[in-house]
Amino acid sequence: MSTSQPGPALTPTGTISSATDRRRVVFATVVGTTVEWYDFFIYAFAAGLVFAQLFFAPAGAQFAQILSFITVGISFLFRPLGAFLAGHFGDKYGRRVVLMWTLILMGAATTLVGLLPTYAAIGIAAPILLIFLRILQGISAGGEWGGAVLMAVEHAPKTRRGLFGASPQIGVPIGMLLASGAMAIMAVIAPGDAFLEWGWRVPFLFSVVLIFVGYYVRRRVEESPVFTEIAQRKEQTRMPVVQLFRKHALLVFVAALVFAGNNAVGYMTTGGYIQRYATDPEGALRLETAPVLGAVSIAAVSWLVFTWVGGWLSDLIGRRTTYIIGWIALLAGVLALFPLVNTADMWLLTLGLVLLTVGLGFTYGPQAALYTELFPASVRFSGVSISYAIGAILGGAFAPTIAQALVQATGSTDSVTWYLSGMVMLGLIGTLLLRDRSGIPLGPDHEAEQSLSPIYGLSKA
Repeated sequence: MSTSQPGPALTPTGTISSATDRRRVVFATVVGTTVEWYDFFIYAFAAGLVFAQLFFAPAGAQFAQILSFITVGISFLFRPLGAFLAGHFGDKYGRRVVLMWTLILMGAATTLVGLLPTYAAIGIAAPILLIFLRILQGISAGGEWGGAVLMAVEHAPKTRRGLFGASPQIGVPIGMLLASGAMAIMAVIAPGDAFLEWGWRVPFLFSVVLIFVGYYVRRRVEESPVFTEIAQRKEQTRMPVVQLFRKHALLVFVAALVFAGNNAVGYMTTGGYIQRYATDPEGALRLETAPVLGAVSIAAVSWLVFTWVGGWLSDLIGRRTTYIIGWIALLAGVLALFPLVNTADMWLLTLGLVLLTVGLGFTYGPQAALYTELFPASVRFSGVSISYAIGAILGGAFAPTIAQALVQATGSTDSVTWYLSGMVMLGLIGTLLLRDRSGIPLGPDHEAEQSLSPIYGLSKA
């Protein structure tokens, strides 16, 4: 049966996947990643808005803000640990079970942040506990993404992997939309000192509800057909991470570069930097918090749309070509961002953020399908998760901290523009090094073909 026809479709392994099953997978991956990234972004936004005053005030105004952004980046250092653990267990025991545990871990850590006493209440223990909970978020995020994208792409017909793979990807801007919207609502309900005292806590505590929603939805999804076939044959790799680095280490690094370019630019908003820069009471713009968070929410909707379009387009013209178009658009967005933000006009600030999302979407929507098609079935969870985690460290981990330090050192945002432009070029270089493998068979029967290196100039991994 043709995969382009309605009704049941052949999965990569040759088993039948009904339209109902496919819709359930798409819905579950969107909901699950939305919950995960709502939790992750709530922390980043609070780091830009309140954590410096509440947890790091003794360090002094300027250094306290840098410390606050550093705690955002610290979680990225623990993403590889989450990726290693999730990759190991995901390649041995399945994608589904890992996704259940990452969801619970992230939600529990986020809720506890909302209950933390401040430095004024318990002293140095407050920032220590805050950092510990952020580390737990990083471990969870490191394992979440790989499992979600594999569930989506490995269930997809081969001609629609980009579109299916975009489903967990749009969970990220939806999570950002919910997080910025929740913070904006609380900034209106509890303005000024009330927001600092208790308003910021409410979005963290709301995570309890989201945990139960995400858990319920994910329990109803079947295991990936690729892993099911591997398990039935009892062909799970004993030490998948070891095999990955023994045979595919260079590919992991190149794939990480691709994500690093996107992630560094994306964390100007998702990491809370623009929010802090625009609302800093001692800064140049001094804009109100609620309108700036509203602008970020509009940009999140735009990012969602272009992420979906990017995934869809990659099925038509290939992952590599879509990425190249995206890098060009992203560079243009980077060059326009701060000139528009620095006008202190809310409409132009919003325009700058929206323009940025065009390139972000085109270099994020195809990523799930691109990564899935790069790695052999036996080590795919490990390869996808670890490449993503390393790319996040190289890219967004300390992007807000670097931006804050550059502006303080130079007194200008031009240095940030140059930094982000350089990261875009690294992403483009990583893309140009890779062959397009759109449509390659994903099942265990094609391990030999999958193991041929997609890096130009190399015939095998």
